[in-house]
Amino acid sequence: MWISNNWTDYEVIDCSGGEKLERWGRYLLIRPDPQVIWNTPKTHRGWKRPNAHYHRSERGGGQWQFFDLPEQWSISYNSLAFQLKPFSFKHTGLFPEQAVNWDWVSERIRQAARPTDRPVKVLNLFAYTGGATLAAAAAGAAVTHVDASKGMVTWARENAKTSGLEQAPIRWIVDDCMKFVEREQRRGNVYDGIIMDPPSYGRGPKGEIWKIEEAIHPLIRACAAILSPRPLFFLINSYTTGLQPAVLSYMMNTELTARFGGQVQAEEIGLPVRESRLALPCGCSGRWEI
Repeated sequence: MWISNNWTDYEVIDCSGGEKLERWGRYLLIRPDPQVIWNTPKTHRGWKRPNAHYHRSERGGGQWQFFDLPEQWSISYNSLAFQLKPFSFKHTGLFPEQAVNWDWVSERIRQAARPTDRPVKVLNLFAYTGGATLAAAAAGAAVTHVDASKGMVTWARENAKTSGLEQAPIRWIVDDCMKFVEREQRRGNVYDGIIMDPPSYGRGPKGEIWKIEEAIHPLIRACAAILSPRPLFFLINSYTTGLQPAVLSYMMNTELTARFGGQVQAEEIGLPVRESRLALPCGCSGRWEI
């Protein structure tokens, strides 16, 4: 498992009974987590005194219960800073487990620049609030950030400003990801690295329906066509149960290794849990690199 263990402003304190107790900066949140199917004693005092608690409904969805939480606050990861706020379906605007992938992408970019000062172009699809975008930009890449939600792109731009990357070479695009990739191929634009974090189900800005089981392999194939002649990396993240590491490996080997060479690794990603000293699984990632 690849574990995001370099945080100071975030931690999973404990997990039990379908929930996790987390520290986001100075605030404690309790949120549901489907991976937490065990019941262990909730001895940490934060279980009784959180700043907010998201309660899942038996009918689907749920709602926040607030005790003492501001409408918005920020946390940092290395040089990056992120604006957080509780919103729909338990989310805060950041997936901390992705930091292990931010570190990997950053190192690939820095390694490429060291010997020849090579410029690196990165495409981030389903880019959400910009964690991977900012990590790549801070490492020296020119980044194209694409998401179907105008609100998420606006939020990502706020995070860029908070991180001191307001003037970084980032293109902010509101678009359906597959349609954008197809247009980039027609334009002849290419990228040295591609990142994608697709949802299980979603809609594009014009109502386009996305179902990951049907769309992910064609998207990988389309993205392979816009990689540069000397590509550096390709990263796919998945929270979808059916897309296990072996499935990601097969698709990436089929479309990337067969064309460019290189190698693929795929693993679960996770977060350390302070009380149990175990790791909480948080989906999986596939990484291809030359």
